[in-house]
Amino acid sequence: MKPDQLLFEDSKHPWEDLGGGVRRKVMSYNADVMVVKVQFGLHAIGTIHQHPHTQVTYVASGVFEYTVDGRTYTIQSGDSCYVPPNAVHGCRCIAAGVLIDIFSPMREDFLP
Repeated sequence: MKPDQLLFEDSKHPWEDLGGGVRRKVMSYNADVMVVKVQFGLHAIGTIHQHPHTQVTYVASGVFEYTVDGRTYTIQSGDSCYVPPNAVHGCRCIAAGVLIDIFSPMREDFLP
C-alpha cells in the first residue's frame, strides 16, 4: 500500500512473516496514523518492546495475555487496550487470533 491510497483491499496484499507464528500486514496509513493487522498462532509471542508511538490495540479474534508496563491483562475478541508512548509491552497468544494495531504517528520502521 502506498500512503496516498485511500482503499486497502486485504485480499490483494500478502502477509509479512515475522517468524515464531507471527505475521503482519501494514494496512492503511499516512504520516499521522497507521493501521496494522497482526496474526498470531497458538502460543506465539509478541516480544516485549517499546517505541515512541502511541498505540491502541483491538482484538479482532483470539485470546492474548497482554503486558503493558509490568501489568498483565487477558484480552479477547472485542477488547482493546491503550499503550502509551515508550511503555514496555508485549503479548502471548492463548488462542490463535488477530490483533489490529493503530499507531500514531505511523511506524516508518514497518515499511519496506
